[in-house]
Amino acid sequence: MIRLAVFLAASAGILKLSWRSLRDPRCHGFYRFFAFEALAALILYNAPVWFVDPLSPRQLGSWLLGAISIALAAEGFRLLHAMGRPSKEAASARADLAFERTTRLVRTGVYRFIRHPLYASLLAATWCAHLKNPEAAASLGLALAASAFLTATAVAEEVENLERFGLDYAAYMRRTRRFIPFVF
Repeated sequence: MIRLAVFLAASAGILKLSWRSLRDPRCHGFYRFFAFEALAALILYNAPVWFVDPLSPRQLGSWLLGAISIALAAEGFRLLHAMGRPSKEAASARADLAFERTTRLVRTGVYRFIRHPLYASLLAATWCAHLKNPEAAASLGLALAASAFLTATAVAEEVENLERFGLDYAAYMRRTRRFIPFVF
């Protein structure tokens, strides 16, 4: 019952964050809403076993993915703020979040190797959470759903970035991978 209440509270926050995006299925925020929902459900589903056998190989792999998730998110947000020069304007045609309204294409740091470190961070968090309870079919289903929605989010954002940054972004796409350096 507590997990359901936490999920509903998290969903309310996610809905508030995504409200404007949900009106436009072409917007990356539309797909991100469903990715966040699946990830929240996955974390709460696996919460009871989160710290069971914390030094097992499965758990150590999970902790490693969690650390990667935190590092990617911290560096991605830092670079977007420092190098992307987010616009100060309050409204956005695509209902972007404030940090997403960059005016410059960021191609340094982690962005030199992957186009979407923040979504890669969420993918790492997804599989971190799944490894807490990998035998559960619901865990696998939620992890696959979150991964699919995060991929759809990245693809939709790439279309938006091509519109925003043009040929510079097209060249950047040819040089970098979406989530995993040199691989994918």
